[in-house]
Amino acid sequence: MPCLSLRKAVTFFVLFAGVFESSLASILAIDYGSDWIKASLMKPGVPFDVLLNKDSKRKIQSSVAWKKDERLFGSDAANMASRFPEDSFSSLKYLQGAPFNSDIVTYFTSISTTQISETDRKTVALKQSDGTEWSTEELVAMQLSYIKKLAEDLAGEPVNEVVLTVPPYFSQLERDSITDSIEIAGLRTLVLVNDGTAVAVNYAMTRTFSSNPEYHVIYDAGASSTRATVVSFAAVEDPKTKASYTQINVMGVGYDRNTGGTELDLRLRDILIDSFMSKHRRDIRKDKRGMAKLWKESGRVKAILSANSDAMSTVESVAFDIDFKTKVTRSEFENACKDLHSRFARPIYDALANAELSLTNISSVILTGGNSRTPMVQAAVKAAVGEDRIALNVNADESAVLGAALYGASLSRQFKTKDIRVTDVLIHDIQASYLASNPGTRTIHTAVLPAGSKHGARKTLTFKRKEDFSVVLNYPNEVMSGFPREILEAKIVGIPEAIDNLVERGAIDPVIKATVVLSESGFASVGDAIAYGEIKDDSITGKLKGLFGGGGDQVPLETDVDEGALKDEKMEKDKKDKAKKPLGKDQSTIPLEIEVVYNSQGPLSLVAKRAARERLRALDNMEMSRQLREEAHNSLEGYLYKLRDLLNDGPETPFIKCSQPSERQTLSDKLSEITAWLHEEGDTADRLQLWEKRSTLETLEKPIVHRYKEIESFPQALNNSQKWNWSTRLFLTQARENITADAIAGVPSKWTSQELDALEKALKEHESWLHDGVERQKKTKMNEDPAIDTKEMQQRAKMLEQHLQRLVKRKVPKVKKTPAKPDANESSSTEATQAPGDSQPGHDEL
Repeated sequence: MPCLSLRKAVTFFVLFAGVFESSLASILAIDYGSDWIKASLMKPGVPFDVLLNKDSKRKIQSSVAWKKDERLFGSDAANMASRFPEDSFSSLKYLQGAPFNSDIVTYFTSISTTQISETDRKTVALKQSDGTEWSTEELVAMQLSYIKKLAEDLAGEPVNEVVLTVPPYFSQLERDSITDSIEIAGLRTLVLVNDGTAVAVNYAMTRTFSSNPEYHVIYDAGASSTRATVVSFAAVEDPKTKASYTQINVMGVGYDRNTGGTELDLRLRDILIDSFMSKHRRDIRKDKRGMAKLWKESGRVKAILSANSDAMSTVESVAFDIDFKTKVTRSEFENACKDLHSRFARPIYDALANAELSLTNISSVILTGGNSRTPMVQAAVKAAVGEDRIALNVNADESAVLGAALYGASLSRQFKTKDIRVTDVLIHDIQASYLASNPGTRTIHTAVLPAGSKHGARKTLTFKRKEDFSVVLNYPNEVMSGFPREILEAKIVGIPEAIDNLVERGAIDPVIKATVVLSESGFASVGDAIAYGEIKDDSITGKLKGLFGGGGDQVPLETDVDEGALKDEKMEKDKKDKAKKPLGKDQSTIPLEIEVVYNSQGPLSLVAKRAARERLRALDNMEMSRQLREEAHNSLEGYLYKLRDLLNDGPETPFIKCSQPSERQTLSDKLSEITAWLHEEGDTADRLQLWEKRSTLETLEKPIVHRYKEIESFPQALNNSQKWNWSTRLFLTQARENITADAIAGVPSKWTSQELDALEKALKEHESWLHDGVERQKKTKMNEDPAIDTKEMQQRAKMLEQHLQRLVKRKVPKVKKTPAKPDANESSSTEATQAPGDSQPGHDEL
């Protein structure tokens, strides 16, 4: 299949997007990984590409750190881990939505040197060396806010909407955590897209497909886990517009949450630890800085072993003032990871099984993710699927974020991109649990959203209840060790009143209907609940309607109504029913109120998110204040050096020539005074004090600077003034001649004598003022204030120019014709002697 350049193709679309939009918004896409963050900005007029950081890097390390009071991001933050291990926070993706006592938190403590603590919500907070605690959501929000600032600097406008990639196995707790971080960062979630789906969109953007589906496996070997997504691509014709579009369907997903690049780094770090302890007989595991240095070194060595058979590891003063050096071979590394070999390919088999396909149906296995470059990973995948199926036709680092950006753009009308439609699926079973109607009876569990349910699906439960009750959405199986199964509890209230109202209206056997919705971002919720009852119509029309099948609105119930009956309702039919019977007018339907209750580990409350946002805003303001103070300090320091150089330059410099000895002495004394003050008190002075000191020096310097700037600009200002004097004098001469000619010809003139006299008066005043000023300036020394200011010269010349231009641009007045009534005898002779088209000749404009 032909493959065009992705950036060229999409840039063409984006540059022409939004032509008829009055306001154009930007969309930020973020691929948030445990090791790296990649971002992309979609904005009309901005070339489509990956967002660069301040160091022009295409990817940013997922780290935030503090160096005393200074907050750092990216590689600057990661480099702080070896110096301040308790103030550098990385791999935060492991902790998103994780309960404090879960296995994943235990794993995090094995790879990180930071201190953790338990929050009121039973989740994880991280503690700085000074005791300051930050929740996982707050630290992730800091990183997202940093990316937001980079995007706004590029866009030149506020960026508010974001599309963010997540692993398909993320539970609702983990999705809630990342959306909380997005809100705290001041962004709005447009959609969460599974990373394998995002890569599929990126793959399809520059390719064409036939009507027969093609099946591919997106193999994503990341830092925290390994995922495989079976995707079908096909060209489909829209039945309404008859236009063709690309349909992407996610068929199945497989994953291993414990096998990724981080696990390889951990195995390699253990090799380095064993080597150090065998050589030096010291336990480096008790030294946090040493462990942080070895963790960083393991990542470097792993990258070298990806292309070489061995690597030399060297770390200066790793711990206990010991310089560490050892050699690591690829075979030694692979032997330490031999138990992982079979697990690398396992997600592919699981994905195929979930998609109910075999390997013979697969066209290619597309490798993506940074860990896919590791030779042992590639060898495991090749052994599983065959080398001929391996495809390296997407950017392993950037395909997910670029696909997410394209997916986000497709949701907005202001971007015109290739028509790609995506259907994603849920990979965890979700059930609804509720008590039976009889008090004290058992709890009923109904599978409302089984694995494989499409995003956007809706399922309706029907109950025959007369009292308020609750429906709990939960996972029947544990999604991760230590994670709670409960998602949310929906309390349906107002049922007794609604039932009574329906009975009064004549409803027969009213029921309660609750709709469970799976959003496009993978969130399950109880969307709405209603009380419904068929109202009996005893009129002749009603009876005839029931006789001939007009009672189509009746709701069929299962025999055992107390246990609830699951009713599948397709979205198209649901929309038609709503269009036919609006809730406000339908007497057989009464909306019910739903009160959603989350467990303690659920999403942050609105109050908590506001408090977190204010906390981050206060931190941003404090850092901005510190930055402005540092700028003021640097500005003053640089200014002191500048003045010192001016005073110490030779006697032939403009500054020395245009200044008097007393002025230089005063400036030198003040310069020495402020220099001493800056060394003694500058580090503790606030911004206003620093600017005040600079202002004091500028007051002494400005008169001197003004003098030599006036000397430089005086010739040009004088030439400009003389030019307008000459132009005005020339105009007056020609204008007076035209007035005389017009008077002789008996036609009106463009100007009056009074106007020309006024202009001549203004000219003479300007000439006199200029002559006096120039004469006084000739007698003024260089180190004295100028006798005539060039700014005033320019203003007076401008006034004369405007006076002149008003007269020059005036149009010739039209001659008013006064028709006379000729005699009958004279009319014919007049017509004979006056040629058609004869008119009074005009005058040329000046």
